[in-house]
Amino acid sequence: MSAGDSSGSVVRRILLGSHLRRLREARGITREAAGYSIRASESKISRMELGRVSFKTRDVEDLLTLYGITDEAERTSLLSLAKEANVAGWWHSYSDILPSWFPTYVGLEGAAHLIRSYEVQFVHGLLQTEAYAHAVVARGMQGASAADIDRRVALRLERQKYLVSENAPQFHVVLDEAALRRPYGDRGVMRGQLQHLIDISERPNLRLQVMPFSFGGHSGESGAFTILSFPESDLSDVVYLEQLTSALYLDKHEDVAQYETAMKQLQQDSPGPAESRDLLRGLLQLS
Repeated sequence: MSAGDSSGSVVRRILLGSHLRRLREARGITREAAGYSIRASESKISRMELGRVSFKTRDVEDLLTLYGITDEAERTSLLSLAKEANVAGWWHSYSDILPSWFPTYVGLEGAAHLIRSYEVQFVHGLLQTEAYAHAVVARGMQGASAADIDRRVALRLERQKYLVSENAPQFHVVLDEAALRRPYGDRGVMRGQLQHLIDISERPNLRLQVMPFSFGGHSGESGAFTILSFPESDLSDVVYLEQLTSALYLDKHEDVAQYETAMKQLQQDSPGPAESRDLLRGLLQLS
Protein backbone atom coordinates (compact mmCIF):
# COMPACT_ATOMS: atom_id res chain seq x y z
CA MET A 1 0.00 0.00 0.00
CA SER A 2 1.38 3.43 -0.88
CA ALA A 3 1.45 6.38 1.50
CA GLY A 4 -1.00 8.12 -0.82
CA ASP A 5 -3.52 5.29 -0.49
CA SER A 6 -3.40 5.20 3.29
CA SER A 7 -3.46 8.99 3.63
CA GLY A 8 -6.41 9.08 1.24
CA SER A 9 -8.33 6.80 3.57
CA VAL A 10 -8.40 9.58 6.18
CA VAL A 11 -9.82 11.98 3.61
CA ARG A 12 -12.42 9.41 2.55
CA ARG A 13 -13.42 8.95 6.19
CA ILE A 14 -13.98 12.68 6.54
CA LEU A 15 -15.86 12.88 3.25
CA LEU A 16 -18.13 9.99 4.20
CA GLY A 17 -18.74 11.42 7.66
CA SER A 18 -19.62 14.80 6.18
CA HIS A 19 -21.99 13.15 3.68
CA LEU A 20 -23.74 11.19 6.43
CA ARG A 21 -24.15 14.38 8.48
CA ARG A 22 -25.77 16.17 5.53
CA LEU A 23 -28.14 13.25 4.97
CA ARG A 24 -29.10 13.19 8.66
CA GLU A 25 -29.70 16.92 8.83
CA ALA A 26 -31.75 16.87 5.62
CA ARG A 27 -34.12 14.38 7.27
CA GLY A 28 -34.25 16.38 10.50
CA ILE A 29 -32.92 13.45 12.54
CA THR A 30 -30.98 14.13 15.73
CA ARG A 31 -27.60 12.56 16.44
CA GLU A 32 -29.18 10.87 19.44
CA ALA A 33 -31.83 9.20 17.26
CA ALA A 34 -29.21 8.19 14.70
CA GLY A 35 -27.09 6.68 17.46
CA TYR A 36 -30.05 4.72 18.81
CA SER A 37 -30.66 3.20 15.38
CA ILE A 38 -27.17 1.66 15.31
CA ARG A 39 -27.02 0.79 19.01
CA ALA A 40 -24.51 3.57 19.70
CA SER A 41 -24.24 6.87 21.53
CA GLU A 42 -24.76 10.39 20.24
CA SER A 43 -21.02 10.99 20.66
CA LYS A 44 -20.28 7.98 18.41
CA ILE A 45 -22.37 9.58 15.65
CA SER A 46 -20.52 12.84 16.20
CA ARG A 47 -17.14 11.09 15.85
CA MET A 48 -18.34 9.28 12.72
CA GLU A 49 -19.51 12.52 11.13
CA LEU A 50 -16.19 14.18 11.89
CA GLY A 51 -14.29 11.26 10.35
CA ARG A 52 -12.55 10.44 13.62
CA VAL A 53 -13.41 6.72 13.67
CA SER A 54 -13.62 3.83 11.24
CA PHE A 55 -16.97 2.72 9.83
CA LYS A 56 -18.70 -0.62 10.27
CA THR A 57 -20.52 -1.64 7.09
CA ARG A 58 -23.62 -2.60 9.07
CA ASP A 59 -23.73 0.82 10.77
CA VAL A 60 -23.50 2.66 7.46
CA GLU A 61 -26.19 0.43 5.95
CA ASP A 62 -28.52 1.09 8.89
CA LEU A 63 -27.92 4.83 8.79
CA LEU A 64 -28.56 5.00 5.05
CA THR A 65 -31.84 3.15 5.59
CA LEU A 66 -32.78 5.53 8.42
CA TYR A 67 -31.99 8.51 6.18
CA GLY A 68 -34.19 7.17 3.40
CA ILE A 69 -31.44 6.28 0.94
CA THR A 70 -32.92 3.39 -1.02
CA ASP A 71 -31.27 3.87 -4.41
CA GLU A 72 -28.99 0.86 -4.82
CA ALA A 73 -26.32 2.72 -6.79
CA GLU A 74 -26.03 5.45 -4.15
CA ARG A 75 -25.91 2.91 -1.33
CA THR A 76 -23.23 0.86 -3.11
CA SER A 77 -21.14 3.97 -3.74
CA LEU A 78 -21.25 5.08 -0.10
CA LEU A 79 -20.58 1.57 1.24
CA SER A 80 -17.59 1.32 -1.09
CA LEU A 81 -16.36 4.65 0.29
CA ALA A 82 -16.73 3.24 3.81
CA LYS A 83 -14.59 0.23 2.89
CA GLU A 84 -11.87 2.46 1.40
CA ALA A 85 -12.03 4.73 4.46
CA ASN A 86 -11.12 1.83 6.74
CA VAL A 87 -7.73 1.18 5.14
CA ALA A 88 -5.10 1.36 7.87
CA GLY A 89 -2.48 4.07 7.41
CA TRP A 90 1.24 3.28 7.07
CA TRP A 91 1.68 5.00 10.44
CA HIS A 92 -0.59 2.46 12.17
CA SER A 93 2.44 0.52 13.44
CA TYR A 94 3.49 3.61 15.39
CA SER A 95 0.12 4.04 17.13
CA ASP A 96 1.42 2.81 20.50
CA ILE A 97 3.81 5.78 20.78
CA LEU A 98 1.56 8.46 19.26
CA PRO A 99 -0.95 10.64 21.10
CA SER A 100 -4.50 9.65 20.14
CA TRP A 101 -5.16 12.79 18.08
CA PHE A 102 -2.03 12.66 15.93
CA PRO A 103 -2.70 9.79 13.46
CA THR A 104 -5.54 11.83 11.95
CA TYR A 105 -3.12 14.70 11.35
CA VAL A 106 -0.55 12.41 9.69
CA GLY A 107 -3.24 11.16 7.32
CA LEU A 108 -4.44 14.66 6.47
CA GLU A 109 -0.88 15.91 5.99
CA GLY A 110 -0.18 13.07 3.57
CA ALA A 111 -3.33 13.83 1.55
CA ALA A 112 -2.91 17.62 1.36
CA HIS A 113 -1.73 19.35 -1.81
CA LEU A 114 -0.96 22.59 0.05
CA ILE A 115 0.38 22.87 3.60
CA ARG A 116 0.77 26.30 5.21
CA SER A 117 2.33 26.49 8.64
CA TYR A 118 3.68 28.88 11.25
CA GLU A 119 6.08 27.61 13.92
CA VAL A 120 7.50 29.43 16.92
CA GLN A 121 8.81 26.78 19.34
CA PHE A 122 10.92 24.68 17.01
CA VAL A 123 11.59 23.91 13.35
CA HIS A 124 8.61 22.27 11.65
CA GLY A 125 8.73 18.46 11.80
CA LEU A 126 8.85 18.12 8.00
CA LEU A 127 12.07 20.15 7.96
CA GLN A 128 13.95 18.66 10.92
CA THR A 129 17.22 16.80 10.58
CA GLU A 130 17.42 13.41 12.29
CA ALA A 131 19.72 14.75 15.02
CA TYR A 132 17.53 17.78 15.69
CA ALA A 133 14.36 15.63 15.67
CA HIS A 134 15.95 13.28 18.19
CA ALA A 135 16.75 16.21 20.50
CA VAL A 136 13.19 17.57 20.20
CA VAL A 137 11.53 14.19 20.76
CA ALA A 138 13.79 13.30 23.68
CA ARG A 139 12.90 16.62 25.34
CA GLY A 140 9.19 16.06 24.76
CA MET A 141 9.16 12.38 25.80
CA GLN A 142 11.16 12.56 29.01
CA GLY A 143 11.18 9.19 30.72
CA ALA A 144 10.49 7.29 27.50
CA SER A 145 12.74 4.43 26.45
CA ALA A 146 15.45 4.99 23.87
CA ALA A 147 13.60 2.60 21.54
CA ASP A 148 10.35 4.60 21.73
CA ILE A 149 12.22 7.85 21.09
CA ASP A 150 13.94 6.29 18.07
CA ARG A 151 10.59 5.10 16.69
CA ARG A 152 9.02 8.54 17.06
CA VAL A 153 12.00 10.02 15.19
CA ALA A 154 11.63 7.32 12.51
CA LEU A 155 7.98 8.31 12.03
CA ARG A 156 8.99 11.95 11.59
CA LEU A 157 11.59 11.02 8.97
CA GLU A 158 9.02 8.84 7.19
CA ARG A 159 6.62 11.80 7.03
CA GLN A 160 9.36 13.87 5.40
CA LYS A 161 9.49 11.54 2.38
CA TYR A 162 6.16 13.00 1.23
CA LEU A 163 7.80 16.40 0.87
CA VAL A 164 10.23 15.12 -1.76
CA SER A 165 7.94 12.55 -3.41
CA GLU A 166 6.56 12.63 -6.96
CA ASN A 167 3.25 13.99 -5.66
CA ALA A 168 4.85 16.37 -3.18
CA PRO A 169 2.60 19.13 -1.82
CA GLN A 170 3.33 22.82 -1.90
CA PHE A 171 4.68 23.66 1.55
CA HIS A 172 4.64 27.28 2.71
CA VAL A 173 6.18 27.72 6.15
CA VAL A 174 7.01 30.72 8.29
CA LEU A 175 9.49 30.04 11.09
CA ASP A 176 9.72 32.54 13.91
CA GLU A 177 13.32 33.52 14.62
CA ALA A 178 12.76 32.11 18.12
CA ALA A 179 12.49 28.62 16.63
CA LEU A 180 15.91 29.04 15.02
CA ARG A 181 17.68 30.44 18.06
CA ARG A 182 16.28 28.06 20.69
CA PRO A 183 18.89 25.29 20.98
CA TYR A 184 17.91 21.65 20.73
CA GLY A 185 20.93 19.41 20.98
CA ASP A 186 24.49 20.71 20.89
CA ARG A 187 26.10 23.30 18.65
CA GLY A 188 26.73 20.76 15.91
CA VAL A 189 23.06 19.73 15.85
CA MET A 190 21.90 23.33 15.49
CA ARG A 191 24.46 24.10 12.78
CA GLY A 192 23.37 21.01 10.88
CA GLN A 193 19.72 22.05 11.18
CA LEU A 194 20.37 25.56 9.92
CA GLN A 195 22.37 24.25 6.95
CA HIS A 196 19.57 21.78 6.15
CA LEU A 197 17.04 24.62 6.09
CA ILE A 198 19.25 26.62 3.75
CA ASP A 199 19.61 23.63 1.41
CA ILE A 200 16.01 22.43 1.41
CA SER A 201 14.63 25.95 1.01
CA GLU A 202 15.82 25.80 -2.62
CA ARG A 203 13.25 23.12 -3.44
CA PRO A 204 10.60 24.39 -5.90
CA ASN A 205 7.68 23.16 -3.76
CA LEU A 206 8.97 24.80 -0.58
CA ARG A 207 8.47 28.45 0.38
CA LEU A 208 10.42 29.09 3.60
CA GLN A 209 10.29 32.46 5.33
CA VAL A 210 11.69 33.66 8.64
CA MET A 211 9.81 36.12 10.85
CA PRO A 212 12.65 38.11 12.48
CA PHE A 213 12.64 39.47 16.02
CA SER A 214 13.25 42.92 14.56
CA PHE A 215 9.72 43.05 13.12
CA GLY A 216 8.17 43.10 16.59
CA GLY A 217 4.59 41.94 17.18
CA HIS A 218 2.88 40.15 14.30
CA SER A 219 -0.23 38.21 13.25
CA GLY A 220 1.06 34.89 14.62
CA GLU A 221 0.42 36.06 18.17
CA SER A 222 -1.86 33.10 18.97
CA GLY A 223 0.95 30.58 18.43
CA ALA A 224 1.78 27.80 15.99
CA PHE A 225 -0.82 26.56 13.48
CA THR A 226 -1.07 24.59 10.26
CA ILE A 227 -3.60 24.96 7.42
CA LEU A 228 -4.14 21.90 5.22
CA SER A 229 -5.76 22.17 1.78
CA PHE A 230 -6.86 19.21 -0.34
CA PRO A 231 -7.40 18.51 -4.04
CA GLU A 232 -10.91 17.17 -3.34
CA SER A 233 -13.29 20.06 -4.03
CA ASP A 234 -15.84 18.93 -1.45
CA LEU A 235 -13.30 18.76 1.40
CA SER A 236 -12.82 22.07 3.19
CA ASP A 237 -9.50 23.37 4.44
CA VAL A 238 -8.57 22.20 7.94
CA VAL A 239 -6.68 24.18 10.58
CA TYR A 240 -4.65 22.04 12.97
CA LEU A 241 -3.82 23.39 16.42
CA GLU A 242 -1.76 21.16 18.69
CA GLN A 243 -2.13 21.50 22.45
CA LEU A 244 -0.42 19.82 25.39
CA THR A 245 -2.98 17.03 25.87
CA SER A 246 -5.08 17.22 22.70
CA ALA A 247 -5.44 18.90 19.33
CA LEU A 248 -8.10 20.93 17.55
CA TYR A 249 -9.17 20.41 13.95
CA LEU A 250 -11.08 23.47 12.71
CA ASP A 251 -12.95 23.33 9.41
CA LYS A 252 -15.70 25.94 9.79
CA HIS A 253 -15.29 28.55 7.09
CA GLU A 254 -15.19 31.49 9.49
CA ASP A 255 -12.48 29.84 11.63
CA VAL A 256 -10.33 28.83 8.67
CA ALA A 257 -10.69 32.29 7.13
CA GLN A 258 -9.18 33.96 10.20
CA TYR A 259 -6.14 31.68 10.14
CA GLU A 260 -5.72 32.16 6.40
CA THR A 261 -5.74 35.93 6.97
CA ALA A 262 -3.11 35.55 9.70
CA MET A 263 -0.98 33.36 7.43
CA LYS A 264 -1.17 35.82 4.53
CA GLN A 265 -0.15 38.63 6.87
CA LEU A 266 2.78 36.60 8.22
CA GLN A 267 3.97 35.91 4.66
CA GLN A 268 3.56 39.56 3.73
CA ASP A 269 5.39 40.86 6.80
CA SER A 270 8.26 38.34 6.74
CA PRO A 271 11.27 38.73 4.42
CA GLY A 272 10.89 36.76 1.19
CA PRO A 273 12.47 33.32 0.62
CA ALA A 274 15.78 34.70 -0.70
CA GLU A 275 16.15 37.22 2.15
CA SER A 276 15.13 34.55 4.63
CA ARG A 277 17.92 32.32 3.30
CA ASP A 278 20.33 35.17 3.98
CA LEU A 279 18.98 35.38 7.54
CA LEU A 280 19.59 31.65 7.95
CA ARG A 281 23.16 32.03 6.63
CA GLY A 282 23.73 34.83 9.13
CA LEU A 283 22.47 32.68 12.00
CA LEU A 284 24.69 29.82 10.82
CA GLN A 285 27.75 32.06 10.91
CA LEU A 286 26.88 33.13 14.44
CA SER A 287 26.28 29.58 15.70
